[in-house]
Amino acid sequence: MINKISLVLVIIGAINWLMIGLFGYDLVGALFGGQMAVMSRIIYSLVGLAGLWCITLLFRHTPATE
Repeated sequence: MINKISLVLVIIGAINWLMIGLFGYDLVGALFGGQMAVMSRIIYSLVGLAGLWCITLLFRHTPATE
């Protein structure tokens, strides 16, 4: 279950970075009160932690889907 939650958070982060790269628009920041707002920073931190967790999926010998 943690693998799926992490993957969803990483996808959200990737979409947010895509929007920043193409349009200069930070969706997470816009939804939660700017880049330095507490809620935005929590979301950014969760996405970062999920990304670190997903690194471990590269080194597992069993399928990540459960």
